[in-house]
Amino acid sequence: MKKILQVALILVCVFVFTEVSAQEARKFTMKHGGMKREYWLYLPSDIKPDAPLVILLHGYKAKAEGYRPEMMTVAEENGFALCYPQGALDGKGKTCWNVGYPFQEGLKTDDVDFLCTLARHLQKEHDLSRQNTFLTGMSNGGEMCYLMAYLRPDVFTAFAPIAGLSMEWSYRKFDAKKAVPLMEVHGTADKTSRWEGDPSNEGGWGEYLAVPQAVSYWAAQAKCTHEETVEMPLVRNKVIMHRYMGGEPTWKDGPAVEVRLYEVIGGKHTWALNDMDTCREIWNFFSIYLR
Repeated sequence: MKKILQVALILVCVFVFTEVSAQEARKFTMKHGGMKREYWLYLPSDIKPDAPLVILLHGYKAKAEGYRPEMMTVAEENGFALCYPQGALDGKGKTCWNVGYPFQEGLKTDDVDFLCTLARHLQKEHDLSRQNTFLTGMSNGGEMCYLMAYLRPDVFTAFAPIAGLSMEWSYRKFDAKKAVPLMEVHGTADKTSRWEGDPSNEGGWGEYLAVPQAVSYWAAQAKCTHEETVEMPLVRNKVIMHRYMGGEPTWKDGPAVEVRLYEVIGGKHTWALNDMDTCREIWNFFSIYLR
């Protein structure tokens, strides 16, 4: 009897593991700009028609496959589709998003149009919401979030750059088309994407704004009237959330635009998953703007 129970327990464990493992993102390809582009898509088991869509961008040199599986758990719990696009190769043979780094000069990849085309394709193909489509990403993916906030707020409702930068060239070239909800998570000890900015391009990524200045720009665009500082529950590094509130309505009778900066004291170039529940915090922010 004991052996039978042990075998039954093993079979149950295998079944449960198989069910969990089956909840993975599926690979797809599409043609864009004469290139074959790849993306991974995760659809929750009980996804509803007109469900929200979150597009998540990896960092420089990274891969979309297997990236940030923690967000799939949040997608399953909250019923939104989750897409991980793959960045194309640059002249160095590294995967990237074309955000105008100095070494990307001459790079023809139009990632702005690619992400917009991908969003529209997913909305049509999988009956996802055009009004509830959101963009997040880390590092190079975070830079792409800032660029899209300038250029395509008609496609993406809110943005969540993680350890991302606002490039000086785009800050000087573009004016925001509209106020957008935006949250940034950034470590003060980040040596790759410096909290204090890099006005002389010492890091080789190009000149970029200090993180507080970059976030304050979007708070100013939203005409936020006041700031609230909240200390998040301590996990490892202290995280201080700066909430800029009282902004313009996102749409008629909609919630006011809010801008947030999560300052991770002593945090490095990471998603800050050991300091806060970053993935759920992103969705909690995005969900404010569902309609």
